[in-house]
Amino acid sequence: MAEVTLVEAINLALGRAMEDDPDVVVLGEDVGISGGVFRATVGLQKRFGAERVLDTPLAELLISGLCVGMAAQGLKPVGEIQFMGFIYPCLDQLVNHASRIRNRTQGRLTCPMVLRTPHGAGIRAPEHHSESTEAMLAHIPGLRVVIPSSPERAYGLLLAAIRDPDPVVFLEPTRLYRAAKGEVQDNGEALPLDRAFVLRQGRDITLIGWGAVLKETMAAADVLSAEGIAAEVIDLATLKPYDEGTVLESIAKTGRCVIVHEAAHTGGFGAEIAALIAERGLSSLLAPVTRVTGYDTVIPMARLEQYYMPSVERIVSGALRVCQFS
Repeated sequence: MAEVTLVEAINLALGRAMEDDPDVVVLGEDVGISGGVFRATVGLQKRFGAERVLDTPLAELLISGLCVGMAAQGLKPVGEIQFMGFIYPCLDQLVNHASRIRNRTQGRLTCPMVLRTPHGAGIRAPEHHSESTEAMLAHIPGLRVVIPSSPERAYGLLLAAIRDPDPVVFLEPTRLYRAAKGEVQDNGEALPLDRAFVLRQGRDITLIGWGAVLKETMAAADVLSAEGIAAEVIDLATLKPYDEGTVLESIAKTGRCVIVHEAAHTGGFGAEIAALIAERGLSSLLAPVTRVTGYDTVIPMARLEQYYMPSVERIVSGALRVCQFS
């Protein structure tokens, strides 16, 4: 058992996957000699060789296309895109090929690839380096979307993603990379995909989030507790397909819900969860579902960045409004 940061947990998971399975390969811009822009792949090329840890040209479409081709022929590629704002050239391969291979070949071929990328704002970088467009990816049939929120979940979920026979986009919250440490045992044990994690039990209100906003959401739950409000906190973790059962079970218990995400408000994945609750959990609700989100703007530059992201104060305020309904 070791105390590691989230980015170190990613490195541990990649190393364990490559050690356990010779078909796992890592590729991307600067992932080899330099160890990646955030050093998530540091030391892997020295350990496993340049044949399995490949530095690519600065060409995201090439990286995603290589992943699809390798996966279709039996390898298990893990591609890195340096920032989520650079993932859009990959959409051609993700939408038209990776997500459709199983259906197109009637199960004869699968596409066991993972595309990793840093996700979200909070490191005072320009807008292309701070995107949160996970809802766009979750809309693609045949594609899994996974977002860890702690070192422990980063390690276990990445191992599960690499072992999955279908394509996974693995979004790593940039501002959590080195924000805190967690205990991780490098034992090769994966965590289940498609399952939410209840981080805190509560009876009065359900707070649902994923990725970096879990930090503020957990802090908001502490503030609410001091006000006598017991908040249940759910880390959705896998957005596609997500754990509807855990969400509905929590709503049946608390009757109130606030959904928190960093992405823009309109069309964000929180709307999908709100629709689920309206369709299948309406009779349990004691108050309207509320969303605390980013704004319908381009990510602002560093000086205004903290005003864009959901804060503890905004989450608490949203929860208090919901709790006013009897």
